[in-house]
Amino acid sequence: MSIQSINLYPDSVHKSLLGDPEYYPEIDTYVETIRNATKGFGTDEDALIQTLGSKDIHERYLIAYRYKETYNQDLKDLMNKETSGNFGVLIKLLALPIPDAEAKIVNMATKGMGTNEKLLWSVICGRSNEEIELLKKVYFKKYNKDLSILVASELSGVLEKLHLACLQGMEETYDPTYHNESKAVEDADEFYAAGEGKWGTDEAALFDIICKAPPKYLQMIDDAYVAKRNHNLERALEKELSGKGKKAAIFHLNMKLNPYKTGAEHIKSTCAGIGTDELGLSCAILRYQHILPRVMVEHVNISSKTVEDRVVSETSGYYRKLLVQMIKVAWPDAA
Repeated sequence: MSIQSINLYPDSVHKSLLGDPEYYPEIDTYVETIRNATKGFGTDEDALIQTLGSKDIHERYLIAYRYKETYNQDLKDLMNKETSGNFGVLIKLLALPIPDAEAKIVNMATKGMGTNEKLLWSVICGRSNEEIELLKKVYFKKYNKDLSILVASELSGVLEKLHLACLQGMEETYDPTYHNESKAVEDADEFYAAGEGKWGTDEAALFDIICKAPPKYLQMIDDAYVAKRNHNLERALEKELSGKGKKAAIFHLNMKLNPYKTGAEHIKSTCAGIGTDELGLSCAILRYQHILPRVMVEHVNISSKTVEDRVVSETSGYYRKLLVQMIKVAWPDAA
């Protein structure tokens, strides 16, 4: 069990964001390949797949940075001009540094008529303090709007309460002298009192507990709840909440308790039912790429098929080729 919520970005990205990144000569080669692939009439999609799709999160960050430095043009703007469809959406996200890509995903989830709540909670819920603060900073820089204000304008009720709690980045630093068994029993009792133990549900109190508790301690609370109530926190949320609010709260809880299995279940859910949620699938593969090897193992456990199998069966064309290439980056022997 992790002590703190996991980061989705690799350490190299966090370090690069602190100042001007150091890049190596191959980055210039990749920049020129992209330039040549988009020159003249038509676009060489295969070259873009082999260049952007075959790089990890850190390398893509360096390519985007260097392209702007070399040609005074944002790489995402070039991709926007040269590509379209599901392939175009994903390649544009790959052309952005990962924090900017997540800010773009939030914008996509809240743009136009209606809100894509599932896409929104997949980005905001269950995140580390460090990355939620970075997301808020980048979103404000790109869109000149506070993320909490955006959420309040797009959501209501239980979903709004949960997202606003997550955006506070309030997860405590794990301290075994404070986060002990007696404290866990106390918090488990408070969770019960705010939910199953009262008439009506105090959602804010429930979310305060699961947002503040670091994962290792949240597991202790869960164990204490099971010992006294004979079922866990997830079951309590199922009983007390409904609809999308229930799904989002359980996603947040499980991203802290079992993030890799939860990521696998999220990928699977984008392909459930009639039709495929291509945007959700694209964003999941993109955002989970750093942790994808462990997510892929869990995906096989829960569905008896690989992530690549799912992608191949649900997608086609250049879009499929791009997703498969991204999977190969995460786990070269898997595809």
